[in-house]
Amino acid sequence: MPRARYKSLVDRFAEAIRSGSMPPGTRLPTHRQLAAEHGLALATASRVYSELEAMGLVSGETGRGTFVREIALPPGQGSGQMPVATGMLDLNFNYPSLPGQADLLRNALRQLALSGDLEALLRYQPHAGRPHERAVVARHLLHRGLAVQAEQVLLVSGAQHGLAVTMMALLKPGDVIAVDALTYSGLKVLAETLHLEIVAIAASATGPDLDHLQALCRKRPVRAVYSIPTVHNPLGWVMSLVQRERLVAIAREHQLMIIEDAAYAFLAEHAPPPLATLAPERTVYVGGFSKSVATGLRVGFVAAPLAWVKHLERTLMATTWNVPGVMSAIAVAWIEDGTVARLEAQKREDAQARQRVAAQVLTGLSYISHPSSYFLWLPLTEDARADQVAMSLQREGICVSTAEPFAASAYVPHALRLALGSVSMTALREALTTVRRVVQW
Repeated sequence: MPRARYKSLVDRFAEAIRSGSMPPGTRLPTHRQLAAEHGLALATASRVYSELEAMGLVSGETGRGTFVREIALPPGQGSGQMPVATGMLDLNFNYPSLPGQADLLRNALRQLALSGDLEALLRYQPHAGRPHERAVVARHLLHRGLAVQAEQVLLVSGAQHGLAVTMMALLKPGDVIAVDALTYSGLKVLAETLHLEIVAIAASATGPDLDHLQALCRKRPVRAVYSIPTVHNPLGWVMSLVQRERLVAIAREHQLMIIEDAAYAFLAEHAPPPLATLAPERTVYVGGFSKSVATGLRVGFVAAPLAWVKHLERTLMATTWNVPGVMSAIAVAWIEDGTVARLEAQKREDAQARQRVAAQVLTGLSYISHPSSYFLWLPLTEDARADQVAMSLQREGICVSTAEPFAASAYVPHALRLALGSVSMTALREALTTVRRVVQW
């Protein structure tokens, strides 16, 4: 097919979709039907749809076909990168806050102003954090079942920065990382930015399918596994001790590095030991205070084997040089005086209360969650399309995430992730009532 004619077909489809004459949800002809109708080679027909998909106009779904997308929906909604318009109820991104937290900050700043080492905070800090701050965070991690030396702890500018530092320091472009088929959207962005290949681990009802992970490791040169074993985002599962031990055994057999994301781990009481406790020689444990304290407190931590600390420290120097001293001083003071522990306990109670509201409002709908998590996963019916549901909710003033930002493979289920922690309890009940109505319509 001449190039001009091939391009004109792409342009005709694009114009029809953008003008609305092919509305969202329209099923396009199969590749073979398109080829026969226009006298194309099958490969050329596939290329037409590939270009339309790259333009964000259609989506191909295994076993279902190719559909026109809801193009009015912001691309990548759910990644936390999209600002929420004024007046919108945000069920897309979690930034849980409790009454009185502003007063806590006000008091902390007053105390910091009176401290004896205030001038020192104006100077560069050690790349991995001041030694006494690293020691305080190491003691904090003991409450999560992780015993590490202060020298193994590095302070970072939030958990996302901790993941970035870990992947930049310990992996190289082209390395393969095994991740859950539905995983944290920020990890996907990092992998793409750093030119790392991600392969999806199939899911079971209670965690990753570890038989599938084993098979992946035998077929592919997997270098690392990224895991959220405690309050998984977005599915909320907490892996059992048996599952964790099996994952560790696979990692040891295939010499995998484990990256353990503990951003939401504080929400689960009496969870099994961290992977970093079970496999301390190969696990990097990453966490922070964005969810447990406040998203604006950009302080996180990485705990790693001593042999890797220098590599991580060098990458810290190359990215942010050091965590801002004022921020780390506040975070450490709040650990020492018990503020962090109190906020974590209060937020567990808050999350549980929000899950109870969700259970009341969504009675009869099938969804997946943890009783102490700040989100839930709502699969849609066979005939529903997530982008259209999300667009309908946006018109109702509610911002939600589809499965697309979380999907690590070509298969993207039609589902919504609902963040419960960013609106008042009254607004949450109203928003979930609207979600129920739109989903059942």
